[in-house]
Amino acid sequence: MFHTRFTEQFGIEHPIVCGGMTGLGTAPLISAVANAGALGFLTALTQPTPEALVEEIRRTRDLTDKPFGVNLTILPTIDPVPYDEYRAAIVEAGIRIVETAGSSPEPHLPDFHAAGVKVIHKATSVRHALSAERKGVDAISIDGFECAGHPGEDDVPGLVLIPAAVRVLSIPVIASGGIATGQGLAAALALGADAVNMGTRFMATDEAPVHPNVKAQIVANTERDTVVVFREFKNSARVAKNSISEQVAAIGSRPGATFADVAPLASGVRGRAKVLDQGEMDDGMWWAGQTQGLIHEVDSVDNVVRTIISDAERAIARVSSLVGGVEQRPRLRVPPSR
Repeated sequence: MFHTRFTEQFGIEHPIVCGGMTGLGTAPLISAVANAGALGFLTALTQPTPEALVEEIRRTRDLTDKPFGVNLTILPTIDPVPYDEYRAAIVEAGIRIVETAGSSPEPHLPDFHAAGVKVIHKATSVRHALSAERKGVDAISIDGFECAGHPGEDDVPGLVLIPAAVRVLSIPVIASGGIATGQGLAAALALGADAVNMGTRFMATDEAPVHPNVKAQIVANTERDTVVVFREFKNSARVAKNSISEQVAAIGSRPGATFADVAPLASGVRGRAKVLDQGEMDDGMWWAGQTQGLIHEVDSVDNVVRTIISDAERAIARVSSLVGGVEQRPRLRVPPSR
């Protein structure tokens, strides 16, 4: 059992988070995460309206009496999103933990904090994490370059980014990107993090609301089976490697390419409908991290969490046993030269 600032301040059993995942952050998965003692986030914008979000919160509460939160991703969109209405729905539903991502959470913080809501903000750089801390968020989820989704433009992996963030932040830090095992949890804690965030690992679970083909593909894939797209548009995104994502990467690398050139292939609606729902693995883009190479089976959420905790305990015990207890090996004796 691990006790950290994060588990204490956010009232959860294990320092493991299932952050917001578009199309996946719904009641069946998030209630299972909560029941396993971790912290999961419904994704607000997966629901078509604020009213539908309230209903999804109710469904989740029917399945668990443990803490869970709501993710509110703030991004520019072609069709305006009624963020104020989603925020109001979250507050009125009595949610006490929110994960924000994308643009600055500052406009939403007064209402959230007035309602007693703790806010975790996702950042991809130390400078953005510091900015969010100054604005008043309660914790930072720091995304390394290995992560699925948007890793930012700095290409800094977790082994460097996590301790760099921990060094300058005073609020709890959640290590995100590249975590799928107990060894990863142990490493993140050793680097100073207070918890870990996992997305791809939770996709390959019984409760994840995606087609079985997606889960099987994650298990079959290696750490090399991702592609970073949209780099030319300053909106880098890591997705699973397939024919569509490779086409998007190739088109985007052409001189003068614009997002309009790849938009039909890169459509999120297409990815959710063709891949996540129908299991047509080469018919759309879908998010996945380099942790695919660390995931070797589809399992229940409860088993995943319990295995990660027990493996982390063993990893830490193993390292502890090496401190001051390394057996001294005899030195090689070199015969004197003649």
